[in-house]
Amino acid sequence: MTAANPSALHAAPGHPLPPGLVRLLAVCCGVSVANVYYAQPLLDAIALDFGIPAMAVGGVITATQVGCAIALLFVVALGDRVDRKRLLCGQLVLLALALLGVAWAPTPLLLLAAMAAIGLLGTAMTQGLIACAATLAPPAERGRVVGTVQGGVVIGLLLARTLAGAVTDLAGWRAVYLVSCGLSLAMLALLWKALPHARARPATLGYWPLLRSMGTLLATERVLQIRGVIGLLMFAAFSVFWSALVLPLSAPPHALSQTAIGAFGLVGVVGALAAARAGRSVDRGRGQWATGLALACLLVSWVPIAFAAHTLWALAVGIVLLDLGGQAVHVVNQGLILRTRPEAHGRLVGCYMLFYAVGSGLGAVASTAVYGLAGWPGVCALGLGLSLAALLFWAATLRAMPAQGA
Repeated sequence: MTAANPSALHAAPGHPLPPGLVRLLAVCCGVSVANVYYAQPLLDAIALDFGIPAMAVGGVITATQVGCAIALLFVVALGDRVDRKRLLCGQLVLLALALLGVAWAPTPLLLLAAMAAIGLLGTAMTQGLIACAATLAPPAERGRVVGTVQGGVVIGLLLARTLAGAVTDLAGWRAVYLVSCGLSLAMLALLWKALPHARARPATLGYWPLLRSMGTLLATERVLQIRGVIGLLMFAAFSVFWSALVLPLSAPPHALSQTAIGAFGLVGVVGALAAARAGRSVDRGRGQWATGLALACLLVSWVPIAFAAHTLWALAVGIVLLDLGGQAVHVVNQGLILRTRPEAHGRLVGCYMLFYAVGSGLGAVASTAVYGLAGWPGVCALGLGLSLAALLFWAATLRAMPAQGA
């Protein structure tokens, strides 16, 4: 990846995006979204540092998701009205400050506040870059481009756990956020050089009318409604797994280190890379059937995951299936939604990811609570039930989807 020649990365309107620009957007999305997920494998270390009970430490993840929801409601939509380059780079400066705040936080309250800021700014960056990619890409390849960029998001999400575990073992959990601050500043330099300025948009809507129009989209766009519910259930199942995984793996009989636990994120990269290609199914009009296959994969993944207490090999197989199914659904969801209103990509992404924030937040809280009550079998039963609900909802809404969502 290089940003030495920004003009070479800029696509002319109606022409395919240069591969270099697509890769840059994917990498920057991965770096941005990683900030939202660093805490997941660190929950036991954070709980020990601040004296937070195991059943309550999931609130750290929930605080991050609250920040995500605020970004989706009040920030992401701005990309439909102002210059994305200046907006994204300004958000990166604030993100670096929020990361320093987590590294410094002396009390649980300040930690939660800084985590909420990271959720807000990391989400605004990630979703702003995805909307930017969708806007720059011509319609015939929008699904592929969104899938590739979303692949960067997933890889960043998964590698975040590996990086967090390794850095924690070397220098403590707070050092994770110092390292991330450095990465964010490097990304700021790259984006400032390579990201093209958006063409000036007519100021047809003020800020508050812009935000109110998101409510109109949620109330009227059937594709957004249906794919949003599918996404909520899928993200809840995804969060149930990753939020609770550190608890059984760090306890006997496995008693794994933070580095070893984080390394399980590398296993999921296999599924994530395969899922990135799901965007092509949208371009070919096969998004619905790709969704059914992906949800079936998500459902089956809980069978080997349930044997995690007995064999880590079964856990690895389950992670590949979980990430393949879940991320394929996410890619197809975005591809279908972003076909509906080209002039509102930022708002559509923001609306869709509200479902994500709700699902992830509820999944994190439910996961740690269920683990405290019923252990790993209870967590697996919860994830299986959510996955089954997503599959049944998809089947029930097949005929309700408009023709362009086929």
